[in-house]
Order: sequence, then C-alpha cells, then structure tokens
Amino acid sequence: MIPQIHKQGSHTLGLLYYLYGKGTHEEHVDPHLVASFDGMSPDPGRDKAATKKDLGQLLDQPLHLLTSDQRPDKHVWHCSVRAAPDDPILTDDQWADIARRIVAATGIDPGDGAGCRWAAVRHADDHIHIVATLVREDGRRPDHHRSGKRAQAEARLIEKELGLHQVAPGDGTAAQRPTSAERHKAERQGRERTAREELRETVRRAVAGARSDEEFFDRLAAAGLLIRQRVAPSGDLLGYKVALPDDLNKDGDPIFYPGARLAPDLSLPRIRERWSGDTPASRQEDAIIPTAPGSPAAARRETASAVWQALLVVEHSNDAVAAAHIAAAGEVLDALAKTSAAHTRRELRDAATAFERASRSHVRAVRGHDQALRQAARDLIHGGPALGRGEDGATTAMAIDMLFFLITAAAHWHARKGHAQQAEAAARTAEHLRTAYQAAAAQPLGVLYQRGRRLGPPMLQRQTMLLREALPELAEQILAEPGWYALAATIAEAEAAGHDPAALLSDVGARRELGTADSVSDVLVWRMRRTADLPADASHLPKTSTATSWSATHGTTAKPSAPGRWRSSDETSRGPL
Repeated sequence: MIPQIHKQGSHTLGLLYYLYGKGTHEEHVDPHLVASFDGMSPDPGRDKAATKKDLGQLLDQPLHLLTSDQRPDKHVWHCSVRAAPDDPILTDDQWADIARRIVAATGIDPGDGAGCRWAAVRHADDHIHIVATLVREDGRRPDHHRSGKRAQAEARLIEKELGLHQVAPGDGTAAQRPTSAERHKAERQGRERTAREELRETVRRAVAGARSDEEFFDRLAAAGLLIRQRVAPSGDLLGYKVALPDDLNKDGDPIFYPGARLAPDLSLPRIRERWSGDTPASRQEDAIIPTAPGSPAAARRETASAVWQALLVVEHSNDAVAAAHIAAAGEVLDALAKTSAAHTRRELRDAATAFERASRSHVRAVRGHDQALRQAARDLIHGGPALGRGEDGATTAMAIDMLFFLITAAAHWHARKGHAQQAEAAARTAEHLRTAYQAAAAQPLGVLYQRGRRLGPPMLQRQTMLLREALPELAEQILAEPGWYALAATIAEAEAAGHDPAALLSDVGARRELGTADSVSDVLVWRMRRTADLPADASHLPKTSTATSWSATHGTTAKPSAPGRWRSSDETSRGPL
C-alpha cells in the first residue's frame, strides 16, 4: 500500500472536480465519498442533491476563522493511497477506516476534536484520494510535518493487519514512480511501459561503461532520444533532459524529463562521478585509440572474472567501496541485457530493471575502485550482440552464474545495513538471473554432461579419486549430483591442457564457501573452465569414448535449474543458494 502526499494546492473545488470527474483518460469509475471528517459530508457522486461546490465550501469553512493575511496561500492537502496490484479489492468500509487512520497518523485529524476537515473519495478499485483543508477547527495550523513518512509508517501497520502485500520501508533513494496519468497514457498507446520507465532504461544503458560526456550523449542520440542540454553562460554543461520522439503533450510537443527525475543517480553530476574514478591513462588511451570491438565471448569471460573479484570486495571491503561495486554491477547487468541473445534477453532486462533499486542507498559510493566492473560493462557494449549458442552462449551462462553470486552478496549486504527495499530488489534480481541462467546453461552443460557420461570407468574412477583428494568435505555431495559428469569432463579437459587437476580443484574450491550451493559441481565447472582458460563451449571438441547416456538408462534428461544447481527432470525442485 503506497500513500503519496501530493503538492499543496490553493483550489479545493478544482481538485474535487477532478476527483469526481471522468479522469484525464476517462479512467474514473463511480466516484463517491467513503469517509469524511464528520461522517455526514455531502457526496456529489451518489447524492443528486449534493454538489461539488457544497462539499468544497464545507471543507474550506475553517478558512473564514482567519483574516485574509492569516490564511495560508496553499491550504489544500492531498494524499492518494493505492493498494498493490496483487492485493484483494477492498470494501468502502475498509477504505474508510484506512482514510481515518492516515489522517490521524499524519496530524491532519489527530482525534482531538478540532482537527482539519477532510474527505476521502474513491473512483477506482485500488485507491482513494484524501482532500483536507490545512486549517484546524480552532483556527490553528495542523502539525503535519513529515506527513509522508508518517503515512508510510501507518501503511506498513495497515498492510500487516489486513494481510495485504507488505511494502519494504524506503529510504528516499528510490526513483520516482510513474504517475497515474503516465500509466494510463501508456495503456492507451499500447506501450508495455511508461515513457518515464523507457527513458530510465535507455539512459542507464547509455551510462554503462561510458567514460565521458561526449560518449554518453552520443549513445543517447544513437538510441533515438531527443536531448536538450542545459548550458551555463560560461559554456559549461550543467544538465540535460531527454524525451521519446513520439511521447507528446496536448500541444504536440515532446515531453522532456530531466535525468534527476528519472532516477537520483542519473543527474549529470551523479553520472560524471562514475567516470571520475577512471585513470588518466585509460581516458588518454581511449582518446588516442578508441576501444576496439572485441568478441562477445571474450567480453563475457572478462566479465565473469571482474564479477568474481567484485564479489570478494563486497564481502570484505568497507561500505563505500562495496557500494561502488554494487552500483557498477548495475551497469554490467544493463550491458549484458542489451547485448544478449533473445532467449535470455527478457529475463536479463528484468534483472537489470529490478536491480536499479538495489544500486543506490544512503551509503555514498566512492568511485575508482569499481573500474574493473565498469570496464567489463564497456567491453560488453563494444563486444556487440552475442549469439545464443556456441562460445557466446556458454560464456553468457558463465557470466550469469558469477553475477548470481554477486547479486546474492549484494542482497545480504543491503540486508545487514537495514536497506529493506534494496535487499528485496536484489533478491528479485537473483530470481530473474536464475531463469536466464537456465536458458543459457542448458546447451553447454548438456554437452559437458554427455561427454562426462562417455568417459570410461577407469577415467571416472581416477576423477573420483582426484575429487576426494582435493575436496574431501564436498566430494560425496558432488558425486551424488547429476552435474558430476559435467565436472568430470571438465577435469579431464583441464588435465589434457596441462593443468594439475587436483591443484586446480583445490584452488577453485577454496575461493569461496560452497556448502550452501545446491549444485557444487555446476559452480566448479564454470570456475575451472574460466581459471584454466578452457572453452566454455565444448561442443566442438573431439568426442570421448561412448557410454550409455543418462537419459537412456534413467528415462530423464539432465538440465540446469539455477546458478550452482543442476538436476534431472524427475527430481524434486529445490531452492537456490
């Protein structure tokens, strides 16, 4: 349940005409009063004898207790209270009780018998509007300081008592939500998202890995946005606004949004902080030799390495450095979503959108330490679109696997700091990454699984001994996992490439605690292939000796179900980490 305190106004009647009218896009249905300060106020929605003017005059009556110079210029208080989309439809009586609790909690009508006059209007299933006059019955002004936070606190109690969707408490760092008018406009135009949301995503993607104002604005222009720059008399660039070419106002002009209105960290000064930590050498190198496009697969392997290092930083560094890496992780997600193949693109896009909320908190990021992650985002962009198969597809799975662990660590970090909304957003991000991983990993791990099944008994016995020697505490768990065969094939490849398999297993197994992973073998496959520089995709390698396949023997097909998790289709599904 989201209460929102709107800007104070000076025309009670004008607001009532809007609330009782058809709405900007005829979205208002059956406008009527559900509650008021005295329980007997006229309802122009359902009482034909009552008028909006009657209700407005009743609400404004306390103004006459004051002289003209004593009356506040902005005397109209307006609060909307909206239920979550998955909440049940509340009755008028329930909304009436909610209205009374909100006006009491905010100090509008605290229950002392001399509060402000107010009325609650309902014109939709999912929300109400509360209108009040900011003069009490005794002529004094109400104590409604910090009414927004007080309304939010009361809403959290209401959610628990009524069994509604419980919204995590915020900290003032969230991006501005689309207005009702913006949502209705998007629906009318057949858009999946509002213009504000589309612009926010496009600007985020333009920022990912960028190193200068020029590069940032070039990317915005290439994405098809209209741009207005705010320039000081000195010629210095102060800010910017962006618009979609087809998002027009009633006069046919594009509707521009300042960066700060899209998200707090998308103002030009905050964006510049991201590349303020870039070394002079890297900026000079870019100026002399622009970044050459690399392969999507190479960019994804480098991303996996950078994400792994960032995971260690988030877990062990100070708050400011950890916050910088968490923010930069958002850039990596944006870049990966922009350049990935169709079968993973939607989930990765949803992951990046969800993580946007987790990328900011009151812990101010100290930029500069996050260069590796920002470079990874840059390389992903310059690497271009990836295929959904071969080395591109397999390295996408490798990168998502590592990102899953980093985002999970970010969720834990936010939870320890009491950042409830950010922790929840990071957890939702991990869910989207899990689904994307399933799609990306199915083919490459399926190939490795079949290669492992074809290993002869002597080779499998040798791999088993190596595993028990290198990871004695986890060996039996790994051997019981269907993903063991993919790991066995990887161990064989590493040994053939000249690596000491026991030392390599010990190394990748010791880098981070593995006991909480659902499929340790899955995690070790990607770590070993990245560390030993083995191809992520083994489909082009010569086949090993044949053996009866798992599916032929058991009637099932092995498949990935989450990062760090590999199961056969007849297993009972288990959770992630």
